[in-house]
Amino acid sequence: MAPVSTEALQVDMSVHSSAPRLILASASPRRRELIARLGVAPDAIEAADIDETPAPREVPRDYARRMAREKALAVPSADAFVLAGDTVVACGRRILPKAEDEATARQCLDLLSGRRHRVLSAVALRAPDGTLRERLCETVVRFKPLSREEVDAYIASGEWDGKAGGYAIQGSAEGLIAWISGSHSAVVGLPLFETRALLKSAGFPIA
Repeated sequence: MAPVSTEALQVDMSVHSSAPRLILASASPRRRELIARLGVAPDAIEAADIDETPAPREVPRDYARRMAREKALAVPSADAFVLAGDTVVACGRRILPKAEDEATARQCLDLLSGRRHRVLSAVALRAPDGTLRERLCETVVRFKPLSREEVDAYIASGEWDGKAGGYAIQGSAEGLIAWISGSHSAVVGLPLFETRALLKSAGFPIA
């Protein structure tokens, strides 16, 4: 094999160093898996540490947008794109909590049983020049009427732990969902169509 010249190595290193970096402002493995479907691998994972308490009378749509925006702004970086997302499960104007215990998960499932609810998935992208772009995806989801046995079985699965609204559509809960109207990936945690559009509009290299 012919030796590679020093000049060629320098060119290759220059091209590599000029490639834009991307920081994912989330420790969620679901978001990492989803963005990988776009052929994008973040250069770093830095979970944003912000107060996620809804403001008084804040509606779900505004709350989701604000959370994604604040997460993107909370991660310090002067030379990279910062991508952040937030997913909110809403029943009417009510923002459902992330289920941290069985009682909360059960309350959420009882509320969602047999009725429609909305999943608001916001994504925000901060460019190296400080420009901030945002998108919001709204998906309507309806659970079948849930029997006590079905709720008990889902609670026993543990899939609800830490999930907004007390369920994860990518798990066994999908077998309890009668239909959805909108983006499946948004309900999982990151709207891929909107995310790809943001990256392209900001000049991030993506196919």
